[in-house]
Amino acid sequence: MTGSTILVADDDRAIRTVLTQALTRLGHEVRTTATASTLWSWVEAGEGDLVITDVIMPDANGLDLVPRIRRLRPNLRVIVMSAQNTLMTAVKATEVGAFDYLPKPFDLNEFMRVVQRALTVQGESSTPPTDLVEGEEQLPLIGRSPAMQEIYRVLARLMGTDLTVMITGESGTGKELVARALHDYGKRRGGPFVAVNMAAIPRELIESDLFGHEKGAFTGAHSRSVGRFEQAQGGTLFLDEIGDMPLEAQTRLLRVLQEGEYTTVGGRTAIKADVRIVAATHRDLRQLIRLGQFREDLFYRLNVVPIRLPPLRERSEDVPALARHFLKIAANEGLPQKSLSQAALDRLRAHRWPGNVRELENMMRRFAALYSQEVIGLDVIEQELADSAPEPAQDRAPESDNLSGAVERHLKDYFAAHKDQLPAAGLYDRVLREVERPLLLLTLAATRGNQIKAAELLGLNRNTLRKKIRELDIQVMRGIR
Repeated sequence: MTGSTILVADDDRAIRTVLTQALTRLGHEVRTTATASTLWSWVEAGEGDLVITDVIMPDANGLDLVPRIRRLRPNLRVIVMSAQNTLMTAVKATEVGAFDYLPKPFDLNEFMRVVQRALTVQGESSTPPTDLVEGEEQLPLIGRSPAMQEIYRVLARLMGTDLTVMITGESGTGKELVARALHDYGKRRGGPFVAVNMAAIPRELIESDLFGHEKGAFTGAHSRSVGRFEQAQGGTLFLDEIGDMPLEAQTRLLRVLQEGEYTTVGGRTAIKADVRIVAATHRDLRQLIRLGQFREDLFYRLNVVPIRLPPLRERSEDVPALARHFLKIAANEGLPQKSLSQAALDRLRAHRWPGNVRELENMMRRFAALYSQEVIGLDVIEQELADSAPEPAQDRAPESDNLSGAVERHLKDYFAAHKDQLPAAGLYDRVLREVERPLLLLTLAATRGNQIKAAELLGLNRNTLRKKIRELDIQVMRGIR
């Protein structure tokens, strides 16, 4: 949409100049100011089709201005910019009614896409602002790296919804912290937050733990027990390590997600499931689906909004802030106050952190508890990292490189992954289909889509090949190789 009037408020002249040049090139009229009072006078006068404002202004906080704008002109969209790149800033911007939030410095192309969307997307005005939790010290997540900024923006947009979220990431990246942030700053903050670790519950007790059981439902059920779903009514149910949930429990969970209600073990009365589901795993669920260990239909029910938490090595610029944060927590708990030298911080940033944020936190606690010096130097860091280095992996014996050897290795891993349990029924057909599809695809590619030649090469009847092409949904392109 060209020809719009855009009001820009920022006390940084360089930013005002850059934004003016970029927006003018698209045919927009741009009016800029360094103060919130001038911006408000323009809005009061009915000027502008879009407002872009910084948070920190000389005469006011830009976030405080947003709800006033929304009340006076509900259809006027506001984009908020800020160098205070924290989760709280993103959440506040969303809660007061901003159309979007951009952390500084931002990519100009991304900025232009947000502006274009704000000028063209139609819809109802933002929800009225809600009570905000004040204080940076209450932030559940630490870090201002670009990787974390994108997560903050996604979380801020999810706070006012009940959408199911799937959080993935390596162990120690903070998946439960993200789940708690979704609850503590979301619409269900007044309800309970119930966390369940699927890997910590015996397989035979998972259904009873999740859904509860009636008296006499099984041997040892001497009284009625309330399950986690019932405990979390009106709040959030966090299903951690969802990849470790056994298949029979997956089937029951899928039914609850589809129907919105459940029954206790041994019960007959349906109970409405009034909970928001947040799931998390460090495992590759798509690989588990291929191995027959996780239901594909359940995956898509849970993976409505996927959030991938980056490992610490992908956000190394956050290490100093995290280290100082954990040392401060240790001091608040009664341990001696410590700080880190610049050389120590540089070395910590360069470390690969296989244990991620949890490993860093544990190291900071050791510094506070075990070392007498007030300033932790490079020598201590080198000693700690050397002591915590993993043992070198044993060389694996060479294995056959032929197809049979590759399939055997795959199947060994498949059975080993089930430990003392057996895989789901239908293993023979699943394995054959894993081999059959690439075989047919490559054969048809080699014959340039000629099904007669492909059937002859495979040693199949032509009608049999056609049937398999339909069953496996293979697209045949003739003449292309």
